Amino acid sequence: MAHPIAVLEIGTSEVRVLVAEPREDGHLMITGVGRYPSSGVRKSELIDFENAKICLKNAIIEAEKNAQVSIQEVLMVFSGDHIRQVVNRGTVSVLSPDRIITADEREEVMEAARAINLPHDHEIIHTLTCKYYIEDRKDGVLNPDGMEASRLSLDMLILYGQSNRLRNLFRLAEECALEVSQVAFAGLCCGLSVLTPQQKEVGGILIDLGAGTSDYVVYSDQFIALAGSLGVGGDHVTNDLAAGLNLSTAQAERLKIKYGAAMVDLSSRGRRIPIPPETGFRAQEVLSRDVNTIIHARMEEVFELIKAQVDKDVRKKNFGAGVILTGGGAQMTRIQDLASRVFQMPCHIGVPREISGLALPSESPEFAATVGMLKYSLRSGANATRGPVFGNLIRKMFGKP
Repeated sequence: MAHPIAVLEIGTSEVRVLVAEPREDGHLMITGVGRYPSSGVRKSELIDFENAKICLKNAIIEAEKNAQVSIQEVLMVFSGDHIRQVVNRGTVSVLSPDRIITADEREEVMEAARAINLPHDHEIIHTLTCKYYIEDRKDGVLNPDGMEASRLSLDMLILYGQSNRLRNLFRLAEECALEVSQVAFAGLCCGLSVLTPQQKEVGGILIDLGAGTSDYVVYSDQFIALAGSLGVGGDHVTNDLAAGLNLSTAQAERLKIKYGAAMVDLSSRGRRIPIPPETGFRAQEVLSRDVNTIIHARMEEVFELIKAQVDKDVRKKNFGAGVILTGGGAQMTRIQDLASRVFQMPCHIGVPREISGLALPSESPEFAATVGMLKYSLRSGANATRGPVFGNLIRKMFGKP
């Protein structure tokens, strides 16, 4: 059995640590989980460093106890609405006498596509190879090796984010005596975790519904065509319920979890739900119709915003796999029905694949990102989702040589 690896996710609702051992057959054996409710985190970003540090230490202690290991190094998965994307085209001339494209030309055009100017406080996080183009042909090719051409172009999807927000997460890990060896965007990790090669090939829209953010990755025409993050999630639903029904945040969260649904059920819309009293808030009854109308409005907004981005930025809308939902929000009653209605295509819940060991991570869409980060770390030769950017990012953040 290989050496254990640990993944850290500092989320809005909880800090999560997952420990696993890679098996020879490519599967992952989950050996430990550490979870602790988040404090000092909002929209997947730090707002109280010291409180977040306490949460992280507690999650690490629990994971170490469960897995019976000592954790000094972690892989980090992250999110945040500061993450942006741009598709940049690089072009190079094929200078060899026979004009045959080789790996040298591919590497050169990749470097050209990566060469973009970002605001001074931003860093490239991921560079994702899309399609190559030969001469002036409109139809791209997946692999140009061995083809003859005088000019080679490449469209590359580049994800970037604000340096200080990433650096604060790294500093938090350092304060807890942890070394971050790799970082990755949660949305991409979810795709690695739950989607089959066939789903990626026919295209689909993956949405990770978290407490503070909703990440999305769109596969179309055999490559990733769109990726990003909205600063809206399950916490906003809770806040809407609290404001709309005169409840405390705790009352609203319990109400959402126990009785909430993304669609109004006509058969039970007149049902009255009792709300126990809480300090500063009296006991009352609320209508099921009102609860689910509020939830429906917010979740519909999330899906409509993502759909608008897809309609705007994805040229070939081939989505044979439909919509795939992950994250804690994917467990909401009738969330699939709402997504199907908004996107006008089938929707299902995605759970981590090809893992064994502890049951919880293998059965819950909540663990899609952390399991995906484990798989991401094992793809050492996969240029589609990683490259020299990571080493540069880590060095810049930590000041390493």
